Amino acid sequence: MAVKDRDRFSTATRLRLLGEQTAARVYRSQTKRQARRSRLTGRAALLALVLCSMIVALAYPMRQYVSQRAEISDLQQQQEQARRRVEQLRDLKARWQDDAYAEQQIRRRLHYVMPGETGYVVVDPGAAKQSRTDLRAAHRPWYANVWDGVDKSDASDQ
Repeated sequence: MAVKDRDRFSTATRLRLLGEQTAARVYRSQTKRQARRSRLTGRAALLALVLCSMIVALAYPMRQYVSQRAEISDLQQQQEQARRRVEQLRDLKARWQDDAYAEQQIRRRLHYVMPGETGYVVVDPGAAKQSRTDLRAAHRPWYANVWDGVDKSDASDQ
């Protein structure tokens, strides 16, 4: 037993025990790391990186494509509206070529009457109220009143 006790306190024995304890700790920490290790492998990480870079690379062209398609749609709508407006103006031009329509418009807008007819203007109550509001026009400069008259006559045409 004396040999065993002496062996127990020797430096070599202590170093051997310390090495075994250290090896056991390292082995335990490696198994814990392996247990905690994520399932993301190198291939999966590379695949994720490639997919992300493809998404980033394609994001701008896709945005441009979508915005250009929207712009094309808007331009087609504008073109259709312009086409309808051209048709309306052609119809109006054709109507003005007719002498009866031109005479009707002249009589209605300019209050012209044919010889022997009696002209009259019907005043509606709404116009009387509107004339009262025009009393404010006396306090404004004369050119503002002129432009208001032009605007009113233009609005009555439509």
